[in-house]
Amino acid sequence: MCEIAIKLSMNKLPLPSDLDQDKFATLAGTGFHALPVTLQHAYAVRHLPWHHRDPFDRLLVAQSQLEGMKLITNDERLRHYEVDTLW
Repeated sequence: MCEIAIKLSMNKLPLPSDLDQDKFATLAGTGFHALPVTLQHAYAVRHLPWHHRDPFDRLLVAQSQLEGMKLITNDERLRHYEVDTLW
C-alpha cells in the first residue's frame, strides 16, 4: 500500500483524483493486504544481486521471494530477479 501511495504522490499511477483516505482503505477489501516488513525480509535484501539500486524496491523483491507472492510492477529491472511478476 505504501508503494501505491508513493506512486500516487508522484502522479505515476492512474487512479481517480478523488481517491481519498477512505477509498484508499477500501483497496484492502479487494484482495490487497498489508504485509509487515520483518527482520527476515530486511536480511534477505543483502543476498540479492544488484539488478536494481532502489532499496525499497529491493525490499519488495525480498518480501515477494520469501512470502511466495507475485510482485506487481512495470519496472523491467525487477524482472531480472527470481520473482514472479505481474503487469
